[in-house]
Amino acid sequence: MSRFLFLSLPLTGHVNPMAAVATALRRRGHEVLWAGSESFLRPLVGEDERIHPIPLRAHRGQAERGLDATRSRWEGYIVPHAKSTRKGVEAAVADFAPDVLVVDQHAIAGAIVAQAHGLRWVSVAPTTMELTRPFRRALPRVEAWIGEQMAGAWSAAGMPGAPPHDLRFSPHGVIAFTAGALAGDPADLPSDVGLVGPAIAARAPDPDFPFDWLDPGRRHVLVTMGTLSMDLAKGFYQRVAEALAPLGDRLQAIVVAPDGTLTEPAGHVLVRRRVPVLDLLPHLHAVVAHGGLNTLSEALVHGVPLVVAPIKGDQALNANAVQAAGAGLRVSFDHTRPDALRAALLRLLDEPAYAAAARAEGDRLTAGGGAEAAADILEAHHND
Repeated sequence: MSRFLFLSLPLTGHVNPMAAVATALRRRGHEVLWAGSESFLRPLVGEDERIHPIPLRAHRGQAERGLDATRSRWEGYIVPHAKSTRKGVEAAVADFAPDVLVVDQHAIAGAIVAQAHGLRWVSVAPTTMELTRPFRRALPRVEAWIGEQMAGAWSAAGMPGAPPHDLRFSPHGVIAFTAGALAGDPADLPSDVGLVGPAIAARAPDPDFPFDWLDPGRRHVLVTMGTLSMDLAKGFYQRVAEALAPLGDRLQAIVVAPDGTLTEPAGHVLVRRRVPVLDLLPHLHAVVAHGGLNTLSEALVHGVPLVVAPIKGDQALNANAVQAAGAGLRVSFDHTRPDALRAALLRLLDEPAYAAAARAEGDRLTAGGGAEAAADILEAHHND
């Protein structure tokens, strides 16, 4: 039996796949401890997981786009998160004495603490945002600036010299929750990356979701733009609503958005702040999404094609991969008008090739092994 300490950014899309891996390890008899906010983690990881509490501190938002988003992500989120959590991670290490740290690629406090204590740690990439280091060749100054941010976090922790390794990529290995087309060019990936595909585990049911609202005689579409992008997406949601308006005789749509985002939605449009995505997917015929890796992967695993309107981060890369695989269509988040959105959605629903390609890509994702394959990798690292 081994001890694994998990550290993630406090983002649902990062925690969910890591939680599936933690569950797989516990089923095998290993001990697991999470380091992080009890209030944030508990609803996601379940009552059976142990948590070493670290207060959740608000950091600057990430509303910017393009390279501004990269700057705010590091200066306003990743580096402050490392500073505010490092002592808590140190305390968790002291109390738990882990054999291996399982560290979100951008929860760099875990990498710093692991190297300070000479502990084995494995990086986890819950997104493809920097898995292939996209700035390395195209924008080397940006890549160098990211290196400076990591070096600053390293020095602020009292560590001597420069980091011996890129803190995003453990020398002991990287686990990426992707595979197939979504993994990008194999030549750009770290040499020791394990492409396990999506790690999907059962989530708490939503007893309040009105499944009886779904009409079996109509197609069903999910529209979701991610929790971090809800404020940015208000205009996009309105255009989607206009695109859906004349389609009530043939489909129903579930839109994930805050209350009041759509005023007086049509009768065939249901607006909910949260939905049980995994429970809904078997009922869906298409998804309109922002291109986050988890949403795309979960849809493809269920053979559901997508209209993807990327906003920032890795979403454009993911959208291009889905379109290239024939499993969906990319549209502009800012500029695509309602009639073009409607046309894209109807193509997915009316042309069977898109669903077939989604199933094929889903098979490639599933072949990675998911949470069990990730658990195999972590066990192997401890047994080395």
